Amino acid sequence: MTIHKEGYTSLALCILFIAILNAVIQFYFPQAFAVKWIIYILSFFLFVTILQFFRSPSISIDTDETQVLCPADGKVVVIEETEETEFLKEKRIQLSVFMSPVNVHINRNPISGVVKYFKYNPGKYLVAWHPKSSTENERTTIVIENSAGVSVLFRQIAGALARRIVWYVKEGDVVEQGQQFGFIKFGSRVDVFLPLGSTVKVNIGDVVKGGKTVLAELPEVVAPVKPEKIAENTDATETAVAKPVRKKPVKKSV
Repeated sequence: MTIHKEGYTSLALCILFIAILNAVIQFYFPQAFAVKWIIYILSFFLFVTILQFFRSPSISIDTDETQVLCPADGKVVVIEETEETEFLKEKRIQLSVFMSPVNVHINRNPISGVVKYFKYNPGKYLVAWHPKSSTENERTTIVIENSAGVSVLFRQIAGALARRIVWYVKEGDVVEQGQQFGFIKFGSRVDVFLPLGSTVKVNIGDVVKGGKTVLAELPEVVAPVKPEKIAENTDATETAVAKPVRKKPVKKSV
């Protein structure tokens, strides 16, 4: 396990704070053994908390164009049909994942494709489980369209504690499923808006893993092709329809 690049500054500040605090206690209260041990223990827990928060474990990702991977570690708190009003402006299945401070806070692309839309929206800092946090909190909105023309919209949402959203993508980027697209510091929420007809594979309350848990299977896209040769003894003209191509899963480590 390694430390994510977003944690270098926070970890350095934490070590500096612990060093100064312990030096002050040692200098001004050299005989206060009980106080020093309390400070030592608190310093240890603070260091471990920051360390585990910014951990970046290596994971193996199975990519599949027909599936939507979870973009973040956490717990499923919302599964409902709703109207997406910012970009898609149509009914979608909203699936929300709440990230607690103990989760890995790396965000990963739910599908592969082209980034068709990106926007950063400043806003409020309501608690992440508030119904209006998806539309009123500070957030980013990203839309990826896959090779079949199916788009998935997802958002990083800041919360009452998490007030630092980091992103690594922009419009026009070609991205891979499971690849890191951002980071949210100190807990928050990620919303995913799936096309109607998607088969949801999780339930409310499920604990999910970013880049590992399959949230849903996308609806099949049927594309028309040129009519095949018609038999001489048929009166009606038949139109052939191409079956959707389903790519085999590809495993990779990230």
